[in-house]
Amino acid sequence: MSSVTADTSAEALVVGAGPTGLLLAGDLAAAGVRVAVLERRAAESNLTRAFAVHARSLEVFDARGLAEELLATGTFQDRVRLFGRSRIDLSDLPSRFPGVLLTPQYETERILEERALKLGADIRRGTEVTGLRQDTDGVDVDVRTDSGVGRLRAAYAVGADGVHSAVRKALGMPFPGRGVLRSVMLADVRLDTEPTGLPAFESGAGGFAFLVPFGDGWYRVIAWEQGSRLPSDAPVDMDNLRSVTRAAFGTDFGMRDPRWTSRFHSDERQVPHYRDRRVLLAGDAAHVHSPAGGMGMNAGLQDAANLGWKLAAVLRGRAGDALLDSYHDERHPVGRLVLRLSGAIVRAALITSPVGRGLRDAVAVGLRGVPFATRKGALLVSGIGIDYPAPPGAHPLTGRRAPDLPLAETADGPSRLYEALRGGTHVRVLPRGVSAAPEPGVTTVTRADARPTTLLVRPDGHVGEASEPAGG
Repeated sequence: MSSVTADTSAEALVVGAGPTGLLLAGDLAAAGVRVAVLERRAAESNLTRAFAVHARSLEVFDARGLAEELLATGTFQDRVRLFGRSRIDLSDLPSRFPGVLLTPQYETERILEERALKLGADIRRGTEVTGLRQDTDGVDVDVRTDSGVGRLRAAYAVGADGVHSAVRKALGMPFPGRGVLRSVMLADVRLDTEPTGLPAFESGAGGFAFLVPFGDGWYRVIAWEQGSRLPSDAPVDMDNLRSVTRAAFGTDFGMRDPRWTSRFHSDERQVPHYRDRRVLLAGDAAHVHSPAGGMGMNAGLQDAANLGWKLAAVLRGRAGDALLDSYHDERHPVGRLVLRLSGAIVRAALITSPVGRGLRDAVAVGLRGVPFATRKGALLVSGIGIDYPAPPGAHPLTGRRAPDLPLAETADGPSRLYEALRGGTHVRVLPRGVSAAPEPGVTTVTRADARPTTLLVRPDGHVGEASEPAGG
C-alpha cells in the first residue's frame, strides 16, 4: 500500500453507513467539516433488524428538524410489553414523544442519509476498510473497492461499522463479553390475525416469540427456540418459526408470505475504551446488547449526537483535542448501563420453569404498583433519564438532559428549545428580562417561563452550564 497515493479530501472519516454513522456524518457536515462515509455494502438495504426509536432519540431527530418525517414512517406506541403481564408505560414521559416509534431501520437510515447528503457528506458505498494506522497528525485508512485498492487520510476516523467492526479489529481493541442468545430467527411476514396488545411478547419453556407491527401490513417476528444451535447463515424454516410462535402464543396468527428471513446471535460486549488517540468507536462497534427493550440502535444514535459536536469543535479549532476524552467518559457508562438493563430483561424473559415464570410475572405486576420503580424504568429504557456526570461543585442541572423548554415568542425565532438546537450550536437560555452580550458559536434565546435559571445547552441537548441569579 505504500505506493498508493493517499486521498486527503476529508477531514474526518466515518466507517459505516448505519444510523450511528449517518447521524454523525450529518452533524459533522452541518458544522462545515469535510466528512466521508465509507460503507462496505454496495447498495442500500431494505432489510432491518432494529425497529424501535425511543423518546430520547426522537428528541435528537427533533433537534435536527427530522422527527415529524420519521414519525410518519411507523406506528407510535405508549407502552412496551416485556413478558407475561409486564409492561413499561411510557405515556407519562416528560417529552414531546411519550412513547416509542416502531419503524423499520431502513426508514431511519433513509432519512439520515438524505440529510447527510444534503449537507455535503460524501458517502462512498462499496468501500471496504482493510487496514488502519495512525500517527500524531492523522489516520491512514486502507480501502478496497471494485476499482482496486486505495488509501484515505484524515485528521480523525470513527468506527461505526457494527459488531464485526473492521476499525475495532485494526486497532486491536478487545471486545470482552459473552453470548446471550444463539440462533434467533427473524422474519418479516403477513398475518391473517392481528395479535392484541402489540408489540406482543410471550415466552414458555421452549423459547419465546415477539411480534412487532410496521404499520404497513408487515410484521416483524423474532423467535428463539430453546436448544437451537444452528449457525447464523442457516436458513429459517417457516414451519419451525410457526411452531415456536404457537408454543409461545397458542397460535401462529396465520403467518405467511415472508419477504425476508434471517438469523442472528446476540452478544453482550463492550470495548474498554471508546477512544484510541485519533480513532473513536461508536454504536455496535463499541457496544452490543441483547435486543430486549430495543435500546441498541438508540444507544448508537446517542453516541453520535454526543461525539459529533465535540469532533467538529476540535476540527474547527474551537476546542482542544482533550474534549474528545469526554466522549468516552460520558458514553462508556451509558453503554454499560444499557448492557445491564437489556441483559436483565432478556434473562427474565428466558426463565423456563413454570414456577419461575409465575414468580417473575407476579413481581412484575407488583412493581406496577410502585410509581417510582415504573417511572425509573421508563426513563432509562426511553433514554430520557440518561444524564452525564458533572464536575464537583457544578450546578445540579449540569450534565442533565435539557427538557424542550418553551421560549419567549419573537417575530421569526424558535418557539421552543429543540427548535433553537436545529442550528447545531450551543444555546444560551436566559431568564425573562435578562440580556447578554453575543457569544461566538452560541445562539441566545429567552425562556417563556418565570424560572430564574440561566442554561447553556450543548448541541446534543444536555446542559453544559447552569447558574442562578446572584443571591438567588
